[in-house]
Amino acid sequence: MVRILGSLLGLLVALLIMFLLGSSFLISSDLIRGDLYDKYRNDKSFLYRIESGATVHIRDEGNRAGPPLVLLHGAYASVHAWEPWVDELGDEFRLISFDLPGFGLTGAVPGGDYSRANMSRTLDQIMRLMKLERAIIVGHSMGGSVALQYALDHPQKIRGLVLIGSSGMRRTPDEEVPSTFGLADVSWLQPILRYVTPRFMIERGLRDSVADPDNFVTDEQVTRYWELIRMTGSREAMLQRRSLGTSTPPLEGRLAEITLPTLLIWGAQDKLVPLAHGVRMNGAIFNSRLLAYPDLGHLPMEEAPAKTAAEARAFVNGLTAN
Repeated sequence: MVRILGSLLGLLVALLIMFLLGSSFLISSDLIRGDLYDKYRNDKSFLYRIESGATVHIRDEGNRAGPPLVLLHGAYASVHAWEPWVDELGDEFRLISFDLPGFGLTGAVPGGDYSRANMSRTLDQIMRLMKLERAIIVGHSMGGSVALQYALDHPQKIRGLVLIGSSGMRRTPDEEVPSTFGLADVSWLQPILRYVTPRFMIERGLRDSVADPDNFVTDEQVTRYWELIRMTGSREAMLQRRSLGTSTPPLEGRLAEITLPTLLIWGAQDKLVPLAHGVRMNGAIFNSRLLAYPDLGHLPMEEAPAKTAAEARAFVNGLTAN
């Protein structure tokens, strides 16, 4: 009976895939990097082939003589997430951002390694490329876990950490994430998601990420996310990263090894990485301080750039004064 039910389920999945692949309404074609680069670059953007063979989209902005901050975006995002902070902090700091492997205008990389360990290695190659002996590392969500990994791998290269809604903690069984973000973890859906990426799904994900979606989410923003995730190879990269699943252990058990000055910024209305994770992270990292904003969600640096950037400025200036 189990075998028969399994066969029926497989047949239903195959029929669903064929239906979806035959629907021009739902199919989302791949887009070419060159066209997307022309559309989404700015005058500080450049593409560089690093030691790993990956061609990475990098921006070097702000005050070149100021203390350097390296900015790491979250999953499904890109360097564009940091534009509000560049506007706020560029007068005083050098701000280096880049699209992590699998995302933005970097997209798919040779070897298809989208692990946290390889993202840490990519960050180290960017540090060397930009001739940075030490820097403040700023990470949001997935980028926060990359920053933590780098702090474990190369603590001598970091002056301090700023972590915003950072992943890296173990999820408890009672925690739920918005359904839009859980779709990529459903194994039978993954062959469909390679071709089917409806724009409304991107919009739903963005709305679930913030506390006040009606005053945050714009058509332009949705289109950018929707187009960048459809760059050739990027959807396969997304699914490869998600398939790592439990094979990438949380960092929670190693956070006591980190003694670097650390500022944690969290939105109390974060549905993706709840504030409870920030409280636990603050307790695990010896030299950390947690700031929680009651009216923000998962994207504090975009939802409230002025006040979050002001806190980051005060934190970094406190480090450079010592």
